[in-house]
Amino acid sequence: MSAPRPSIRAFRRQSGLTQAALAAEIGTSQSQIDRLEKGERRLTYDWIVRLAGALGRRPGEFFPPVTQTGEPGISGDENNMDKADAFDAFDAFVWRADENRLDGVYRVNMVELDLLRGIESQARQLLDNTRRFARGFPANNALLWGARGTGKSSLVKAVHAKINDTIPSALALVEVHREDVPRLPQLLSLLRRRERRCVLFCDDLGFDAEDASYKSLKAVLEGGIEGRPDNVVFYATSNRRHLMPREMIENERSTAINPAEAVEEKVSLSDRFGLWLGFHNFDQATYLAIVEGYAERHGLGISKDDLRGEALEWAAGRGARSGRVAWQFIQDLAGRLEKRLT
Repeated sequence: MSAPRPSIRAFRRQSGLTQAALAAEIGTSQSQIDRLEKGERRLTYDWIVRLAGALGRRPGEFFPPVTQTGEPGISGDENNMDKADAFDAFDAFVWRADENRLDGVYRVNMVELDLLRGIESQARQLLDNTRRFARGFPANNALLWGARGTGKSSLVKAVHAKINDTIPSALALVEVHREDVPRLPQLLSLLRRRERRCVLFCDDLGFDAEDASYKSLKAVLEGGIEGRPDNVVFYATSNRRHLMPREMIENERSTAINPAEAVEEKVSLSDRFGLWLGFHNFDQATYLAIVEGYAERHGLGISKDDLRGEALEWAAGRGARSGRVAWQFIQDLAGRLEKRLT
């Protein structure tokens, strides 16, 4: 049983509502409200949104940040029960390494999986890998590499959403900023004691010549005495297949006493991702298919010929055809048509 949540009761009383009135407002029973106030029912994200709307509160007021404090072994005691509930209440988090804190994300900025065109093979492979992981079976760390704007990060977020649509709350998506990679062991220590399965996600990962933080990532992916927790996989996107600039590889090969060994340690980092997915620039047909999919999804009401003509003109002005360019065009078009993107 979780610790009582006086905030829900206090918010309700400040709004002048009885338990019965609040229950009627959000479409549930009085007994459910009573259980929520006593901490006898898990406060999920859905409950948070419903309660916040009825009580005139921001969702974030119902929970403190999910923070791990004290010695590394402390978890699940009476003082941390609300934090454990908060971890279950959200499907996505941002890791604040400087404060040793996970911040819940109320709404993930994402594109639906069905709207990601031209990357069907990559989507199928990542979805299969992630589904196996969500069901408790072995899965690989994944590196999504290739051209900018081709849907790498969008695919990770879309796959996470798709899995949770079919297996509710199965996965937590935890965004890790590139500069926080050296502190990944600290995050793993927090997640190791949770039962929920987590996808760690680092966008635009890469390392420069003097950067030694890749060693922390190596330990997370494969090495170390403890190894990677069974409830964690690591997904990363990068414009570089080997996570380092080509000129850096060539420079180290040309100046080292043993050229092969000079870059082996850094290049081998990418080998620790069991699943490699390559993304390449789109042809015109794929670009137009993406634009048409967005326009139909958002009901922009423009003729196909006009849509195609304007989309090609937009791409020519940007010097590129990609999913990102397509979305930027749709945003511009919707603005000019005075249509909202929902």
